[in-house]
Amino acid sequence: MAPVKFGVGQSVLRKEDDALIRGKGRYTDDYTPAAAMHALVLRSPHAHAKFKLDVSQARGLPGVAAILTADDVRNLGSLPCLFNLPDEPFTGPPYPILARDVVRHVGDAVAFVVADTVEQARDAIEAVQVEWTALPAVVGLINAVKKGAPQVWPDHAGNVLFDTSLGDKATTEAAFAKAHAVAEITIVNPRIITNYMETRAVVCEYDAKRDHLTLTIGSQGSHRLRDILCQNVLNIPVEKMRVICPDVGGGFGTKLFPYREYALAAVAARKLKKTVKWTAERSDHFVGDAQGRDNVTTARMALAEDGKFLGMDVDLMGDMGAYLSTFGPYIPHGGAGMLPGLYDVQAFHCRVRTVFTNTVPVDAYRGAGRPEAAYVVERLVDAAARKLGMTPDAIRRKNFIPPKAMPYTTATGKIYDSGDFAAHMKRAMDVADWKEFPKRAKAAKKQGLVRGIGLGTYVEVCGTMGEETAQVRLDPDGDITILIGTQSSGQGHQTAYAQIVAEQFGIAPERVHILQGDTDQIATGLGTGGSSSIPSGGVSVERATRTLGANLKDIAADALETGAGDLEFSDGAIRVAGTDRTVSFADIAKRAGADPSKLSASSTFSSADGTYPNGTHIAEVEIDPSTGVIHVVNYVIVDDFGVTLNPLLLAGQVHGGTMQGIGQALMEQAVYDAADGQLVTGSFMDYALPRAADGPSIKFETHNVPCKTNPLGVKGAGEAGAIGSCPAVMNAIIDGLWREYKIDHIDMPATAERVWMAIERNRREHRL
Repeated sequence: MAPVKFGVGQSVLRKEDDALIRGKGRYTDDYTPAAAMHALVLRSPHAHAKFKLDVSQARGLPGVAAILTADDVRNLGSLPCLFNLPDEPFTGPPYPILARDVVRHVGDAVAFVVADTVEQARDAIEAVQVEWTALPAVVGLINAVKKGAPQVWPDHAGNVLFDTSLGDKATTEAAFAKAHAVAEITIVNPRIITNYMETRAVVCEYDAKRDHLTLTIGSQGSHRLRDILCQNVLNIPVEKMRVICPDVGGGFGTKLFPYREYALAAVAARKLKKTVKWTAERSDHFVGDAQGRDNVTTARMALAEDGKFLGMDVDLMGDMGAYLSTFGPYIPHGGAGMLPGLYDVQAFHCRVRTVFTNTVPVDAYRGAGRPEAAYVVERLVDAAARKLGMTPDAIRRKNFIPPKAMPYTTATGKIYDSGDFAAHMKRAMDVADWKEFPKRAKAAKKQGLVRGIGLGTYVEVCGTMGEETAQVRLDPDGDITILIGTQSSGQGHQTAYAQIVAEQFGIAPERVHILQGDTDQIATGLGTGGSSSIPSGGVSVERATRTLGANLKDIAADALETGAGDLEFSDGAIRVAGTDRTVSFADIAKRAGADPSKLSASSTFSSADGTYPNGTHIAEVEIDPSTGVIHVVNYVIVDDFGVTLNPLLLAGQVHGGTMQGIGQALMEQAVYDAADGQLVTGSFMDYALPRAADGPSIKFETHNVPCKTNPLGVKGAGEAGAIGSCPAVMNAIIDGLWREYKIDHIDMPATAERVWMAIERNRREHRL
């Protein structure tokens, strides 16, 4: 059967782009209803302090309608943490909508000011009188667990939320006891500011007659926000709130969460019986939105003489910041489950500690624990290769889980259903011209430069958000509309879902309309996270479309006076196969006597097992030892995503994630002052993001093995680029530094200064 023109596997151009490049996108900040009030948040300048507020003078300023403090929201619930340990439940501290008496990080919210204009709200913010009494603050995981460190929360001694473990400690210790050699690393995965293009915003409209709230929010899912805000914070029935998500300019996990400003806007709108709008400035984002990563990990690998991995032991600490964000504790704990990577590691143990510091809370950021895990194991595998004098590819081939072992259950209980890991590594090495690298390194050295080449393999788990329901309906004009609870934040859902419909109906994508992000029009939804939209939502769309197709054939069979089995779809119509007798979708939609319930179908899908995309990244870098400047001169990716829905969309996802990983490897880091907890990198003047010139031309291929646990065969792809890139780049840097200077360690970000200092320190020691 020939492929459908716009169907699965075709490089269909994105439907979304025409409006966006013409400036016709509709984001939250573009929406300002008439007579809307404007709000700002008064934030703490201290990392830890007691405080007393006097808002009397500010309340009397022109245009000021309301100033909310902790007393005004005392009846609200805290922002909830939706994760707990299954066997060792913990009790976290409250995450108040507004801080009362004590602030615990720079940017902690202490008041919400509403005025006629933003300028008047800013005047009122400056007029609020605050008496601050600074308290000792602690930043950095290592500092926080030291004896005598300042306590973020009195009820959590040593600043530890939980101290738990995964795996089998006794078996792992036995493996290390018989090891020929042990490789060990201690690495830092630095904290990241999750800079999406569109800052957060909310517009809250209140209907006093119905006592009903409508919130317009640029988020990653309307239903989750509504349910948490209503049930956990505002204590109102969910029927009293509608959440609408318009266009969303990036999310990366960080827009999943129910932030304080959403509840505050709702309280203010009900109090004033007016519309209230708040839009974050970039400075609000730096200190008010959840941040990412921030782990310190010591990992050891027990090695046999032939390079076989006997056991893996890990000590992992994850920084939670000052409060527990929605999924915060899950990130290090869930990520630890992926630490064995693509390798046959039979004996595994990991200690996981989550730690409080006087910093912005940490939560899911593109990959949410899986990039951290891949970074640890891939750095450790390279260290093991150096320990035994093996090449990075040889030690990986020695320890990869073979295809014949699938399905394979890891030591942490993950079930890999499919994959050929050695095959995609080999293909990546071929494309990267790995064998000829020594010649390129020699040529670079003649120019006074150092070349390095590095591998990063990875596996992640996707599609585990839960049930996702899709409704597919035939419209009166013969077009198709899909209603689904996922939420696009730039991924291309409008195009991807349309292709799934096109695959069955042969209808052009322009005639397929996707409705997301409206709790009044869509019954349920989990939003988008964990690369779940296509592995879960796509299956629901495919199944609902198939059911709708059967319904439409029943109606067409009556119209064409034939059997449904004799019919086929063709370009928005149904025809009797082998003839020119057809009935259009539009005629079916308005056919008299047809059962209207057959013009719509729905389906629900949930993948309890998840899917496991995997792949290989290879980076080649050039280091200038006189300056420490690093250039990525070649980059190759070969991924296994099971089935490719749209190669263009896929390449865009992978390229974007890879650039985020390159940014983290080379330049991104949220830096807090150890003395007073100030965020030193609190703006783009101090926080570096990668630009186009910082990245290479990426060579991207797939070596797909269809997923056996997903009906579409897909594995998920949205986070993969950010997972494989950090270890590939860092292993390449260390490869060059090791061969030239015997430097075997450097932490992210490998800035020019950090690299230059490592080289100079090595030179001084060598001279001594």
